[in-house]
Amino acid sequence: MQERYLKYYSHHLGADNEMLVFGNWGYPVIVFPTTMGRYHEAKDFKLIESARGQIESGKVKIYCPDSIDKHSWYGKHLHPSERIQNHGYYDQYLNEELIPAILSECNVSKVAVAGCSFGGYHAANFAFRHPEKVSHLYTMGAAFDIRSFLGDYYDENVFYNNPPNYLPNATDPNLWKMEIILGTCNADFCKPDNENLSKILAHKNINHWLDIRWHGTHDWDIWREMFPEYLNKI
Repeated sequence: MQERYLKYYSHHLGADNEMLVFGNWGYPVIVFPTTMGRYHEAKDFKLIESARGQIESGKVKIYCPDSIDKHSWYGKHLHPSERIQNHGYYDQYLNEELIPAILSECNVSKVAVAGCSFGGYHAANFAFRHPEKVSHLYTMGAAFDIRSFLGDYYDENVFYNNPPNYLPNATDPNLWKMEIILGTCNADFCKPDNENLSKILAHKNINHWLDIRWHGTHDWDIWREMFPEYLNKI
């Protein structure tokens, strides 16, 4: 399984960003790390190993970029307005730098996005904000309402980065073409978030699968089980 390390300067972030890429070819899948996780987290916790078969066969090519959570949602040392602004820079980096480069490299028109726990939030928020660039969305143990991160602070930027707020009004036809899987389990404390998002999607007649498993908890064991199963649907 080919592994490639990349480090490059992002103009939107104003800093270097690091990333691991797994595989020679295949459909591009962007995997976001969990809370304040790094680009190597999916490898460290063997999420990549769980998908070795799909990677080595050329079914998928997996990209694992860094997050900037410590400067955005988890940057408690910053005013909420600055934290949400920093997340906006991250979204611009993804939308205007990383994704176009991946689309060009893989010669496709869309990418798949995935993530566990808070990485699932990043995947879902990007997919719902930019559905013209996303064909598949796979979340595992994710929560989607970020208002609690900012205390009483609320503005338009918060609204448009909080899927339960803006998704009910979304009209982009690409949302109805996207394959969406929300993975959770009975013992996952994020299960209610997944059920709530599923209700929003169902109300809009957006096809999706709410995958609630009877076993497992909010941890890597169940996510390693889900991930290769979801990739097989690409």
